[in-house]
Amino acid sequence: MNAPSDTGPEAFFREQRAAFTHTLASQGTEATLLQAWDSFDGNVAIQCEGQPPVDCAKGCASCCALRVTALAPEVFVLADCLRATAPALQRHGIDLIGAVHEADAATRGLDETARVAARRRCAFVVKGVCLIHRARPLACRGHASHDRRACADAAAGRVDQVPFSGPHRTVRLVLQAALQAALRDQGKAWGAYELNHALVLALDRPDAQAAWSRGEDPLVDAAADLELREAMAAGFDEMRH
Repeated sequence: MNAPSDTGPEAFFREQRAAFTHTLASQGTEATLLQAWDSFDGNVAIQCEGQPPVDCAKGCASCCALRVTALAPEVFVLADCLRATAPALQRHGIDLIGAVHEADAATRGLDETARVAARRRCAFVVKGVCLIHRARPLACRGHASHDRRACADAAAGRVDQVPFSGPHRTVRLVLQAALQAALRDQGKAWGAYELNHALVLALDRPDAQAAWSRGEDPLVDAAADLELREAMAAGFDEMRH
């Protein structure tokens, strides 16, 4: 087997895996998630140098009808955020927790193609604004476009292709894999979950995060990658060498 390159996605994966493993052991999952978000922002900024500008902006939510997957730490942080902000939002007539339950009932079991065809807007988008933008999952952070008109046309079914940002997607994929590997190294459930149903499971079970911390998988019913996990685990083990 050839020795790994000192640069490129493989080296980035190894570095991030080690960093996430250290932070998980010393500071916990929330600190590790913040570390992942910071790493995403910093590395995307570097990789996007010389690239066309991203055309995403507040009020543009064309892609927010896509199926979103998230890792358990992302789900639990969002669940805590929803619980903490629910009273204030309800005073403004916004019931995000209820909206998540409604979205889950409407989209549960739909694959990506069916989800797009349903054209159901994300429960967190209100009047074109993402109310969880600061705590959005890596999947959302890594989905960026160079042409918002093309996104609108794609959402309306007029075009099939959108000029997505390659650096955003690559950094997101490598960071997510590194975080999954680190979670697995720590004996935690590390798969990807469909966001709506995973949030419902987390919100409806107050001890879900504690159970996950003990090595259980309280979100397994929302798993979106069961058929991929064996191959992913083998890849993570191979990357140790």
